[in-house]
Amino acid sequence: MRLYTRAQVIVIALATLAVAGLVGVGSGLIPTGGPAASSASAAGEGPGSPLVDAAPAAVSPAAEPAVVSGSARLLQLADSLPGFSQDERENIDVYERLNAGVVNISTETVSLNWFMEPVPHQGGTGSGSIIDRAGYVLTNYHVIKDAVKIFVSLADGSRFEGKVVGSDQENDLAVIKFDPPPGMPLTVIPYGESSVLRVGQKVLAIGNPFGLERTLTRGIVSGLGRPVQTDSRTVIREMIQTDASINPGNSGGPLLNSRGELIGVNTMIYSPSGGSVGVGFAVPVDTAKRVVPDLIKFGMVRRGWIDAEYVQIFPDLVDFMRERGTPLPVAKGLLVSNVRKGTNADRAGLRGGSTAVRYSRSVFNVGGDVLVSVDGTEIGSIADLYSALEDNKPGDVVPIRYYRGSTLMRGTATLSDRSDSLANR
Repeated sequence: MRLYTRAQVIVIALATLAVAGLVGVGSGLIPTGGPAASSASAAGEGPGSPLVDAAPAAVSPAAEPAVVSGSARLLQLADSLPGFSQDERENIDVYERLNAGVVNISTETVSLNWFMEPVPHQGGTGSGSIIDRAGYVLTNYHVIKDAVKIFVSLADGSRFEGKVVGSDQENDLAVIKFDPPPGMPLTVIPYGESSVLRVGQKVLAIGNPFGLERTLTRGIVSGLGRPVQTDSRTVIREMIQTDASINPGNSGGPLLNSRGELIGVNTMIYSPSGGSVGVGFAVPVDTAKRVVPDLIKFGMVRRGWIDAEYVQIFPDLVDFMRERGTPLPVAKGLLVSNVRKGTNADRAGLRGGSTAVRYSRSVFNVGGDVLVSVDGTEIGSIADLYSALEDNKPGDVVPIRYYRGSTLMRGTATLSDRSDSLANR
């Protein structure tokens, strides 16, 4: 697929009009995560996570008292569960103490029939962890996606209608809330820490696989820090890989350590065949602890952004620039197509291109800077940029590296609010 300058496009257009009855149609394949068909910026299609109506301000769920641990806990287990191995005692203890803190989540969706009338349907099911006695539940975004009604079922059989407080598609997390009657005791799953996990450590998963409520499965931490790409511009970083069974219905449930602390939110399995093949993934609890306060307060996660229009470098672009005599300095990175005056990208020193070119139906500028690193993360795609800024807030200052011609430049950028930046584009 060829790229053309604006002058070449005008000449071709005039020549085409001179040929009566014939219309030339260009076509090309846009690489995944590459330039959008109708915009110069692949990131300009909208924010990576949906905007949710902000719920009334609420206090972030408070940390629960630490569970009994160490030698005292082992002695208690030995006294209360004679005849079992230490490993079995731990499994039984965790399940009996905390299974009531795992809820079943069912949803209702709506579709249109042939007469364009809304028709309710039973949606999916999943699991969730009670994280506060006020009725806050942590689960996966994909469990409640597109739901018009959400129902929360507790261990005692009681069922409540819930509402979405906030959701974060980029980390596949959501917080929902139901209203328990005054004085109703709720079991809270206490937060642990995912930063101290080790490969080989025992983990336990409680959920509702295939509708079988409060099922316990056991495994180990099989890997740490796994990046899992969920779409063309979203990578969930630092995922926990486990061989504990995570099947349909487990999604959103807790991954626990041997002390019964929440260390991850069970999210997905890797399954070429569609069945559980022993490779499951959980979002680390440190990520959840970081985003839950924003979800409760704002209904979304406020993230930082460098406000420019970008084009992911692709092979045809590399060839085109080489043929023009201005080869790109790298084969991977984000070409800065446009920088508006007064934006944080402008203040950071980034420059956009000055020559407009067309690729299929996209028009963007070449000749600008090439962004290759943000906040210490190498940038080769739009997904990398989203990932690099996933844990940054508006106002944070991050280091950037970019090429201007063949010269590697270094600087810093003060981040703007991503939702505002993309909404105003």
